[in-house]
Amino acid sequence: MKVLLDTNALMVPEQFGVDIFSEMLRLGYVECLVPGPVLRELRYLTERADKGLDKLAAKVGLGLAEQCKVISSGEDADLALEDLAIREKAAVFTNDKELKKRLIRRGITVIYLRQGRYLEATKKEF
Repeated sequence: MKVLLDTNALMVPEQFGVDIFSEMLRLGYVECLVPGPVLRELRYLTERADKGLDKLAAKVGLGLAEQCKVISSGEDADLALEDLAIREKAAVFTNDKELKKRLIRRGITVIYLRQGRYLEATKKEF
């Protein structure tokens, strides 16, 4: 199964010490995709984040994104995730509450960090 990664998902390993790739594999997700706008957000954070921890997490996220397939999209990150999830028949890994609600309303599976220790997925599958 495929999963699209949001900016905050790629920052989870540095912020929470969770191995997101082994956790996604545990959930059955073997193909990780990153929309272009997510990479742009990570680059922006590495240059302009106010907190040093966010900068570091963004740098780690950029490194982790290299293990994924990058998908071009000229839209903003949230719109790209939503549209690509439908087109690619993929779940979305995000911790963004508003985006999570929108995705679930559209029937898209959402993977999210649970209790700061492991990943969980909503029940809807493609």
